[in-house]
Amino acid sequence: MDKLLINGQRKLRGHVKISGAKNAALPIFMASLLSSDKLELINAPELQDIKTTIKLLKVLGVVVSKKETSINFNASKVNNFDAPYELVKTMRASILVLGPLLARFGKARVSMPGGCAIGSRPVDIHIKGLEAMGAKIAINHGYIEASSSHLPNGRLHGAKIFMDQVTVTGTENLLMAAVLADGVTTLDNAAREPEVVDLGECLQKMGANIQGLGSDKITIKGVPSLQGASHKIMFDRIEAGTYMVAAAMTGGEITCQNVDPSKMESILQKLLESGAEITTKKNSITVRSNKKLNAVNITTAPYPGFPTDMQAQFMALNTFSNGVGEITENIFENRFMHVQELRRMGALIDIKHNTAIIRGGNLLEGAKVMATDLRASAGLVLAALVAKGDTQIDRIYHLDRGYEKLEEKFNQLGANIKRIYE
Repeated sequence: MDKLLINGQRKLRGHVKISGAKNAALPIFMASLLSSDKLELINAPELQDIKTTIKLLKVLGVVVSKKETSINFNASKVNNFDAPYELVKTMRASILVLGPLLARFGKARVSMPGGCAIGSRPVDIHIKGLEAMGAKIAINHGYIEASSSHLPNGRLHGAKIFMDQVTVTGTENLLMAAVLADGVTTLDNAAREPEVVDLGECLQKMGANIQGLGSDKITIKGVPSLQGASHKIMFDRIEAGTYMVAAAMTGGEITCQNVDPSKMESILQKLLESGAEITTKKNSITVRSNKKLNAVNITTAPYPGFPTDMQAQFMALNTFSNGVGEITENIFENRFMHVQELRRMGALIDIKHNTAIIRGGNLLEGAKVMATDLRASAGLVLAALVAKGDTQIDRIYHLDRGYEKLEEKFNQLGANIKRIYE
């Protein structure tokens, strides 16, 4: 497995272009299954999860071609409705083929998903919603088997669906299923994340009738079919947030380009609280600091609250800042696995239930550490950037799932990061 070797204590300065959002690209890729026409997607990042998704869609029969900065999808000849364990086990977003396959073809067989080991992320909300729309669903030998062939014309029907908890992938799966359903579907307690809105806007370009995107109630009036479209995938909020925290921690100045500041408010607020200076323009955010940061308190919550995907990065910031900061994790129960690795670098962190108490101000020291999930990996990179000496991060395949050209981008800003190939 590849490793990263990071020599710390360097100020980072410069401009970085933020890539397209993985969490927006993956569901939009799956949306190509909903039409027999070509879907052109622009601004997709080059990541391992993107490659896995393309491989999965090809297994189903989607023709995928790349042309300069765009990727084209044509699902006119889909002939396989089985998403195998070998592909699904590495990436939870694979569950998002379930809704589109069922909506357009009336059948799907999808392995129960895998992904990062950050806690229980049950798919029962997906299943209950699809059953409310008339689907027959069974779970056999680790696979979700769904069918709508018993329904009139084999089509799902509209339904009123209340989701017990806010779920991004659940909202996306049911949204895609509903666009071709017969009648009107309402999704109550829907996720409001910008990535969900981006998916909805792509579906609208394809001819879907959707109201309420960005609110907790989405109304979808089903249409007989969708057509092709061209869509630019939104920027990656979490990648942008990671570079902004890096600027604050290293006492540097970084301008993130290709971003929309209005979608970053909770992250920007916490950076301001820490003592960083921020300048925003229409498509860029500049963060600078003098390294004299203050620890901040954070409680993760669904959008527009503070994103769980930025929790590890701010924990790294707190270890380096003055004072005591508390981080309460309300989304995933196992998302403190990076704490032990940060302790190896000298961080003072106690955990009580779902709250981490970080006593900052200590000088971090380079050490051998291990990445446990995608965002934990980012937190360790940030800690290494301010630590004294060299830090070696193992199992960085997690990073490659969600950060495009991470070491290249950081090195262009003045970091010293080397990839050790094994």
